[in-house]
Amino acid sequence: MAILPRSSYYDKHYRQSASLIRARQPYLVRNIFTGLGLCSFTIGVYWYTINAVGQDDFSDVPIPDAPAQPPHSPHTGVERPVSAAALNTQKEERSKS
Repeated sequence: MAILPRSSYYDKHYRQSASLIRARQPYLVRNIFTGLGLCSFTIGVYWYTINAVGQDDFSDVPIPDAPAQPPHSPHTGVERPVSAAALNTQKEERSKS
């Protein structure tokens, strides 16, 4: 039982038959020129876009400063090494209060 329905333009191995080749022959040159035209138009649009964007000069745009973060902001995901002297100072402050 065949999964795909049979077509008269393809043989049992789904290759083009002679009748399909003959039917497509008048359109071969037009299809090639159409394909070349579409490809050249697409490449031209990309080329123009890249050249137009490449001419932009952003030297007059001010760059904002980096946002200031508090020294002990929670959930930053950045672990900082703590020296032994800083740990001792924290312990002393805790024991005084």
